[in-house]
Order: sequence, then C-alpha cells, then structure tokens
Amino acid sequence: MQTPAPFDYERATSVEGALAALARVGSGARIIAGGHSLLPMMKLRLANPEHLIDINELVELDYIREVHPPTQPPSHEIRIGALARHAELLKSDLLAERFPMFRDAEEVIADPVVRNRGTIGGSLCQADAAEDLSAVCAAAKAKVVIRGPSGARVVGMDGFYIGPFTTAVGADEMLTEVRLPVRPGAGSAHEKVERRAGDFAIAAVSAAVWIDGGTIVDVGLALSAVAPTTVIVSRAEELLRGKAPSEELFMQAGEIAAEDCSPIPDGRGPVDYKRHLAGVLSKRALRRAVARALHQEA
Repeated sequence: MQTPAPFDYERATSVEGALAALARVGSGARIIAGGHSLLPMMKLRLANPEHLIDINELVELDYIREVHPPTQPPSHEIRIGALARHAELLKSDLLAERFPMFRDAEEVIADPVVRNRGTIGGSLCQADAAEDLSAVCAAAKAKVVIRGPSGARVVGMDGFYIGPFTTAVGADEMLTEVRLPVRPGAGSAHEKVERRAGDFAIAAVSAAVWIDGGTIVDVGLALSAVAPTTVIVSRAEELLRGKAPSEELFMQAGEIAAEDCSPIPDGRGPVDYKRHLAGVLSKRALRRAVARALHQEA
C-alpha cells in the first residue's frame, strides 16, 4: 500500500494564521485545501512535506464577484478567491457570461467528487502542465494576488509559472486571489481532447479575444499538456492583434501553436499527434471565442 511519509498537520483559521504557520515551519510546509493533487503525490513519495496547513476554514477566500476598483475607472474585474471550488466556478453565471471558457473547462475537469473539493488556488499552485485552469487564466490575461510576510503583490500569469510544478509563490507566501480584467467585446472558449471523460488532457487550448468594430484588439491563447509548463502562444497573439477574424487567420495561428509547443511522447500519444492537436484545437477555440465575442457585440 502506498502511504505518505510522516507529517505534522494544523488547521488555519485565518489567512494571517496560515502565513504565520508558513513562516514558522519554513520550506517544509505545504498548504492543503482539496488535496486531490497533493495527496496522490505524497502517497507516491513524490512530495514529502513535513507540515500540512489546512485552509478549508478560510471562508474569506471563497468568493466569485465583480468589482470596480476605484483606482481604475471605468474598468472592472472579476475576482475569485483562492478557495473557490471547481463546482462553484462551473455554476457561476457571472463567469459564464464574462468568460465562458471557465464553464467549458470545468465541464471536462475530473468528476463531481474532485470538482466539489478542488480549488482554483490549488489548481494554479500545483503548476501541472496538463491542468486546464492554468491555460484558462493565462488566456484571460489574469493576475494573481500572492500574500506573504511583507504584504501582497500582484503577478501576471506570464510570470507566475517558473518551471514544472514551480510557481512564483515563495515558501512563506500563499496565493489568495485571481483577478480577471473585464473589457467590452470579449469572447472566450476552451477546447480539450482527453482519452476518457475527466482525464488529464492529451492537449487543451484556451482562447480569449476582445473585438471592437470587427477587429481583434487583443487576444490570449494558451496551451495545456503540450510542454513542461503552460504555453502562452505569444507569436500567435501578435499575429491576431489588429486584424479582422478569418478562417485563414485562425489556421495561421494554429500552425504557430503547433510549432511553439514542446510535447513529449508518452502513453497519451506521440509528439506529432500532440502538435497536430495543439494546432487543431487552437483553431477551434479561436473560432468559438470570436463567435461568442461577435454575439456579445451584436
């Protein structure tokens, strides 16, 4: 039977308490909420934390809301607490209206047991390259709030992932919030191919576009499961900006996505197949995102 190495456990009752515990224990501590990624790794001894800090009681981190920051009028944001569960993201009408790719992704993430317990903060901090929400947040141009002993800092998704299973969150810090900028003319979509329902992706693509007057004024395109980390396809984004959407443009973006990913051969498929999927799914996601944006614009 696979069992974790011995560890200590405590339940935090506040964000400040969790941060104090991280500072006290040091690099041997890990935050746990849903635990669906961390616990299997502990059973396989791939992760061996000395101390687990349970944050399930931190209800102040469980929310999905739209806000209008006073320092950024007239723009506004959707803010998601790190403890928001997958099931809440799936059911959120606010997210479905503003960023429908969240619902696209949540419908194909794991199963109800995992969705009822797993959190957005845990998904992002696990930094698994095959995880769906990392691509969704990267395409949405999200920023995350990271709190530590010296206060809070805001990091874009383009600087959040340092390497496989490694993020910008320090040993004495925790992710507390995800911020999604809300802009007019938005549309988004998530496409995924998996071996069976609820499995990790063979390849997945998130696309978000912002259209004004028939022109793509901004775009986000991100890939899951086809590189050691989530891939932001910046070359394709540059190609799409300032142009009218078209099938030819989507095809060119898909070709770039296939070129700019770096999949490895494994039980889910060979490299050529995964590159092909990255290209095809990029075209599909962009096509659906643009259709949704034009519907909003109309």
